[in-house]
Amino acid sequence: MAQSDFLYPENPKRRQEVNRLHQELLDCLCDSFHATNKLIGVLNTHLGCRLASIEMKRDATIKENCDIIIQAMMKIQKELQKVDEALKDKLEPTLYRKLQDIKEKETEKIAIVQKVISVILGEATSAASAVAVKLVGSNITTGIINKLVTVLAQIGASLLGSIGVAVLGLGIDMIFRAILGAVEKTQLQEAIKSYEKHLVEFKSASEKYHHAIIEVTNTVKHQMK
Repeated sequence: MAQSDFLYPENPKRRQEVNRLHQELLDCLCDSFHATNKLIGVLNTHLGCRLASIEMKRDATIKENCDIIIQAMMKIQKELQKVDEALKDKLEPTLYRKLQDIKEKETEKIAIVQKVISVILGEATSAASAVAVKLVGSNITTGIINKLVTVLAQIGASLLGSIGVAVLGLGIDMIFRAILGAVEKTQLQEAIKSYEKHLVEFKSASEKYHHAIIEVTNTVKHQMK
């Protein structure tokens, strides 16, 4: 038992809690990297994008890894915006409005995009049209991705942002000391509460993002049958 544990009897329990929170954060980060690379693969394959895959840096801080995902998402949104602008330019106004209508059937939207997607991409398939419908102007880009970017930015700007990712695998005491180096002991409890709040938001946003990517890839598989 550490000497400070005699003065702060709750420290052992807090060490366990900190370890659990850090592992959950690491899992969420890994999931976000994986889901983003899946989305990049879909865009490169079906919409002719040339986006580079991303990799988690073990020797970097949490903030630096959050920034890697944020930058990748901004590039993804930029590519989708190009496709959206091209669809708006090539389609009649009434047809383009149908693409934005949540009440319109997805099959109808795919048929609309199919009319012009080959002109936009040079060569296209029904899978490309499905990807465009799923991503361009949908809740995935306007809501889910934006929410995840916001949460990642908040985590990066918080106390957690300065902690190295590599610390997460070095054991409870190392993690605990990393946090103690950033805050006074009297602030530790508040820091953990803040940590829990960010993690709840991150898990929620990450799960929605991951589910959305699975939905896109499943749609592509269905179109390619």
